[in-house]
Amino acid sequence: MPELPEVEVSRLGIQPYLEQHIIQCVKVHNGKLRWPVPEEVQLLEGEKVLAVKRRAKYLLIESKHGTAILHLGMSGSLRVVDGAEPLKKHDHVEIILASGKSLRLNDPRRFGAFLWQGVGEDHSVFEKLGPEPLTELFTAEYLFEKSRGKKQPIKQFVMDNHVVVGVGNIYANESLFKAGIHPKKEAGKISLKRYQVLTPIIKETLSAAIKQGGTTLKDFAQSDGKPGYFAQELLVYGRKGEPCVSCETPLKEIRLGQRSTVYCSKCQR
Repeated sequence: MPELPEVEVSRLGIQPYLEQHIIQCVKVHNGKLRWPVPEEVQLLEGEKVLAVKRRAKYLLIESKHGTAILHLGMSGSLRVVDGAEPLKKHDHVEIILASGKSLRLNDPRRFGAFLWQGVGEDHSVFEKLGPEPLTELFTAEYLFEKSRGKKQPIKQFVMDNHVVVGVGNIYANESLFKAGIHPKKEAGKISLKRYQVLTPIIKETLSAAIKQGGTTLKDFAQSDGKPGYFAQELLVYGRKGEPCVSCETPLKEIRLGQRSTVYCSKCQR
């Protein structure tokens, strides 16, 4: 599943083609996604796109009548193409713009979503979400207070969207390694001092991934639209058995919350 940096790069990729452009029509070719596509999405027709934003892993296309909410699920992708280009298999929803371009949501497994939020409403998908990790609301003090009494492993704690949104498996692995924290250590037993080390590392790791993914934007309209995972230097993720980059101890792998967790038994305590 795409993680926050990949979704943010998708937002940056489609933004120039949508913002301040008029939507000519919305075509729903298959409305049976994770949730049925609501009829209200047709309210976008004839409207100007005021902004393209992101909340957690949801993309928000705002107009004066309301907001379309997109989620890529496990296999979804967005493409910006000429409106006359033939549909591909699994192109379920398209937003056709007066400019002649078309934004198409392709989703083979149909775990994605295309929802609607009226003006002044708060959609249920946003209930109980934690703060965005790249904002001033996400601080070491916040994490420390939130973790008190928690026996949950720290890796699962920072991946919990109720705590903070968008710290997915890859970036949790990488951040904990850089901070020298064992992924199984109980969140409630980690000191404020160690959270003061971890929190900026999480921000830096996510920001670096977004920056690296941004180098692909010049080709976004011609690409397949799949966010993918950027070709970055991963220090632990996917490197089970390989030597630690710091001490050369072979990296170990365990399962936490059914997710692959790779760490260095010497560097992470």
